Amino acid sequence: MIPLFFIALSPIIWLIIALSILKMSSHKACPIALAIAVITALLIYQMPLLHTATAILEGIALACWPILLVIIAAIFTYNLSLYTKSMDTIKKMLTSVSTDRRILVLLIGWGFGAFLEGMAGFGTAIAIPASMLVGIGINPLLAALVCLIANSVPTAYGSIGIPIVTLGQITDIAPLQLAKYVCLQLAPLNLLCPFLIVIATGRSIRALKGVFLLTFIAGISFLIPEMLVSFFMGPELAVVAASICTMSAIILCAKTLKVDDDTYRMDISKASVPFQKGLLACLPFILIFIFLLATSKLIPAINQPLNLVKTSVLIYSGADASPYTFTWLATPGVLILLASFIGGRVQSTSFGEMLLVLRKTIVSLRNTIITIITVIATAKIMGYSGMTHEIAETAVNTTGIFYPAIAPFIGSVGTFITGSATSSSVLFGKLQTASASAIFANADWIAAANATGACAGKMISPQSIAIATAAISSPGHDSELLKSAVKYYISFIIVMGCVVYFGQVLIH
Repeated sequence: MIPLFFIALSPIIWLIIALSILKMSSHKACPIALAIAVITALLIYQMPLLHTATAILEGIALACWPILLVIIAAIFTYNLSLYTKSMDTIKKMLTSVSTDRRILVLLIGWGFGAFLEGMAGFGTAIAIPASMLVGIGINPLLAALVCLIANSVPTAYGSIGIPIVTLGQITDIAPLQLAKYVCLQLAPLNLLCPFLIVIATGRSIRALKGVFLLTFIAGISFLIPEMLVSFFMGPELAVVAASICTMSAIILCAKTLKVDDDTYRMDISKASVPFQKGLLACLPFILIFIFLLATSKLIPAINQPLNLVKTSVLIYSGADASPYTFTWLATPGVLILLASFIGGRVQSTSFGEMLLVLRKTIVSLRNTIITIITVIATAKIMGYSGMTHEIAETAVNTTGIFYPAIAPFIGSVGTFITGSATSSSVLFGKLQTASASAIFANADWIAAANATGACAGKMISPQSIAIATAAISSPGHDSELLKSAVKYYISFIIVMGCVVYFGQVLIH
């Protein structure tokens, strides 16, 4: 007889096999995982058909509002910047800073990549910086590798903080609390990551010579703003603010510190961009930042009235159901769309043209939409039926008080499977809190570890690897790139496991 643990785990096992071994697309694999979860819930866990159906409906509601709304809005902003040619201007501004390969990799891969992750996520933070680095003469596989490393730690706050916001909704933990703990857990890696990027760029620790101070500043100028925003505002703007600060710090250091090493000098011509043109190109992103800041908890006079515009609906019909709340105005997706339309109009783009870009964006994301909806519906069924509790109980019985050390690894598996920190939050959020409760650990701290671990998993996710190889026009090099990234993944998971395990003592 098959142990109940493996039956409960069957949707996850299927996703691992389908995505890693069968190389099936996630939009095809995830609906099958949903079907497996439904059959298991009905036949094994005796979940009533009405409860199963309403659990799926609640998953669809959560997927559409606010998760998919944020994803569509963020990608639309990026696509609009391509349509208006604003992204070309932004590229010129970035490459005009220095001719040193290490500085440009930090600026574009670490700084600008984090900005794209914070604003859009879902592959843009790997694809765009990697293609830009190849365009200025960086070795393609090296460009892909450094962008995979750089994209790791910002992932938890991607797409205006949606992985942490989603984790909060799944676990009923305040996103502000999760943002604080995620930031604390990622702090060592926020400082370490720029050094790893420079070492990878120069293929030796000697590459730090001459840029050690600049590299340290790139890390600390990222960590401090992220910490301040996470502690006082929440996850939405943490990486956006951090990336702006670190890009500014890198540019300032490049202009003031003497960095002159022929080994890393690149043969590129600096093209100056007029201030007004640069400001106009960045306007949609600036407006997003302003709107999200203005409607945050820092300004209650705006935040509180907007949050009153909401509707609570009881969707799930089970005994432990709670109403699902649709917040109609004070939600990042609506604010991003508003900022993008205003910015696009100022850039002389007609309303009709912007609607066309929006339509194309939605069509291009159709597979992502299917994936997100089905994976969240799967997680809802697993949670309400008792499957997640079964998995958590077995994990705790196996690891005991050492469970916190593997909590980040579990989060990384979720991102490895789905390519998304948001989906990892949905798949394993309840599992983490249930496991924490079983060993009387701090559930908020362990739940945050899921988002922390998701950052490491993003480096080796087949989806991320595929995006990276496509961006550098090097199909067929997936295994080579994965082999290079795995050693960084292992280091990250070890550090994260130690931080979470020993950090829980301080949290208590």
